[in-house]
Amino acid sequence: MEQKPREKLEQFMLSVVDDKRDRSLDYSLGVRVLRGGLRQLSRIYKALLQLRLFLYEKGIMRMQTLGCQVISVGNLTVGGTGKTPVVEAFARELSREGRRVAILSRGYKKWEPPFPQRLLNRVTFREKRMPPRVVSDGNELLLDSKMSGDEPYMLASNLPDVVVLVDKDRVKSGRYAINKLDCDTLILDDGFQYLRLGPRLEIALVDRTNPFANDEILPRGLLREPAKNIRRADFIFITKSNGVGSEELRARLRKLNPDAEIVECKHEVRHLTNVYTREQEELSYLEGRKVAVVSGIAEPRGFESEVRKTGAEPVRIWRFTDHHRFGQQEIIDIINAAKELDAEAIITTEKDAVRFPRIERIDVPVFFMRVDIAIVSGADDFKACIARICFR
Repeated sequence: MEQKPREKLEQFMLSVVDDKRDRSLDYSLGVRVLRGGLRQLSRIYKALLQLRLFLYEKGIMRMQTLGCQVISVGNLTVGGTGKTPVVEAFARELSREGRRVAILSRGYKKWEPPFPQRLLNRVTFREKRMPPRVVSDGNELLLDSKMSGDEPYMLASNLPDVVVLVDKDRVKSGRYAINKLDCDTLILDDGFQYLRLGPRLEIALVDRTNPFANDEILPRGLLREPAKNIRRADFIFITKSNGVGSEELRARLRKLNPDAEIVECKHEVRHLTNVYTREQEELSYLEGRKVAVVSGIAEPRGFESEVRKTGAEPVRIWRFTDHHRFGQQEIIDIINAAKELDAEAIITTEKDAVRFPRIERIDVPVFFMRVDIAIVSGADDFKACIARICFR
């Protein structure tokens, strides 16, 4: 399927900065020169990052305090650590314990007004007066994925009792959650680099399969800040773990942060859900069946591996850029191509499913994999872990 020029450029740049994605680029003189230039930009960016952190640590730049429990869930790398299921699990358990929880998200790739309007809002300070977007007020789902962003919409859909707010200014949305919606617990979604709001419990996620990528800072690598900054974390969750083979990573994390508790968790596929009818099927439904696989996420290889583990036979795999907005004709073309290949089902991720448009005729059933997390090391069970973190 033909990619848009912007998506082609995004894929190419990801291959440039992620050395493991396409090793054939290592032999291109142009790519080597480009990587050298990006490395110099990374050094400048790193210096600015560390200066900002120093100013916050010394109190020159001040954190804002809102007087309630604040939990930050984030990571050091760009995308792919499995953050959303962890945020969902924390919010669900806190809500069950009687907390009035709000998830504060930036709403990455949500719809934005045209640039001139955004500029006017900023220079007239209207932006600061505008309330956050309320994806869910804890009673009702109020926005779609286009207006809220994929992750906030997915979280709001799965957590009917939890408030979900979207705004770049998490201090403003935190105040709104407390004053307007009576929340007493705030979860910062992707909050590790958001230093304005504190004090908080800092939970950092590290992907066991690709912990720090190539150890290079953006834009040369995939690190948002140096690996040593994980020293800020109170708890470190090693995600995508299978319970073995993490000794070297644990040793490095312990060296970087001697005090944080380290917990290992894995992402478990629970069942299949039909994107359009919401009917559920057991994973055994896929065994021996031909399937087509569709995803638009940062790291599709793990998802594709999970599909194969079910015993399904992928006959076609489509990979789109992260947060790709699927068009109606695009999904129709995918369904038609899957049908021609005798695929008996189309499998996608839950995050992608929220971006699938409604269509009239569905000749091949479309399912997403419902994923939860499970603790494999470092805690007796997730509820006990929640209790230690949030109710100590």
